[in-house]
Amino acid sequence: IRKRNLARVTAGFKEHKVVPDVLDSVPLSSAGVFYSSATKAFMSQGNELTPTQVKDSPQLVVWGTEPNALYTLLMIDPDAPSRTDPKFGEALHWLVVNIPGTDLAKGETFAEYVGAGAPKGTGLHRYVLLVYKQPDRITPDEKHVTNTSREGRRSFSIRAFAGKYQLGQPVAGNLYLAQYDDYVPTLQEQLSRG
Repeated sequence: IRKRNLARVTAGFKEHKVVPDVLDSVPLSSAGVFYSSATKAFMSQGNELTPTQVKDSPQLVVWGTEPNALYTLLMIDPDAPSRTDPKFGEALHWLVVNIPGTDLAKGETFAEYVGAGAPKGTGLHRYVLLVYKQPDRITPDEKHVTNTSREGRRSFSIRAFAGKYQLGQPVAGNLYLAQYDDYVPTLQEQLSRG
């Protein structure tokens, strides 16, 4: 099962060019990411979801954990505002640190979750979720970002963040693709409040 899991992650991250665009190597395993039973949305290494399906944070994110370990979870869009012109990528969509096991509620949220917001006419964007095992508790100096603000979200760098906090290779990851739908103007309006 572990080899099959790694093969799926490798195929998804390489097929969609997350490696090398975002990462130097693929995550060690797949993270299970489930949105809601109402939308029947889940990440599956590059499946297409709609902004409407992913507007709320996932109800469940799971990965293999080690006892007493702390983890960092982040989600980015490297294709902001478009894959052909990623001048604002990587756009930070979610950042939680010091997560004990997979208990996100007990972690510290630095960037509140915002779902897919691909602008009209920009095609498919890649939304990449990564989990890192921390060497110890970390105290990021990045600002807290609410889900009503763009500040601190543009031009984020996973490579720089992981290097700064000595996070190493991601222990788990997943991704989905999304393009514009009728929910995007609502999200854009939400992000302009902060």
